[in-house]
Amino acid sequence: MNDLLILVDENDNEVGEMDKLEVHLTSTLHRAFSIFIFNSKRELLLQQRAESKYHSGGLWSNTCCSHPCKGEKTFDTINRRLKEEMGIKCKIGFKFSFIYKTLFDNGLSEHELDHVYFGLSNDIPKPNPLEVQNYKYITLADLENDLIINPTNYTSWLTICLPDVIKHFNT
Repeated sequence: MNDLLILVDENDNEVGEMDKLEVHLTSTLHRAFSIFIFNSKRELLLQQRAESKYHSGGLWSNTCCSHPCKGEKTFDTINRRLKEEMGIKCKIGFKFSFIYKTLFDNGLSEHELDHVYFGLSNDIPKPNPLEVQNYKYITLADLENDLIINPTNYTSWLTICLPDVIKHFNT
């Protein structure tokens, strides 16, 4: 975890940079992105994070999420990470942003200004086992219901942003 992440204020203005581990130890607000890939059946591709991830291992989450790194264009990072994590490429488009803060049991945290992107792909994922231990497709209605029944199976950011994902998906 030697990546330099982009620190931002609440208006997404860059205010500095910090090592990835230090950001997650100090709960410093930083720029992030979340990708939601849907197939032609209108199902969302979810990933189950690898158990070895530095936080939220084994939890189900959106298709791909990460941080743009200092010196790399955001769309380059998005395309690279989608390919690295899920083994797919597709055209994506920006939908909305949100800020959230979550503390984890291992002393790490997320405090992100998260930019959300949607894409459409029927490609069969080829997940990187260091990043992803499983994947599945699910309708947004079924996901919304399962989040009520099994909230601890999902990442905090997915739970937080799902209402806005549904709103933007249906418009």
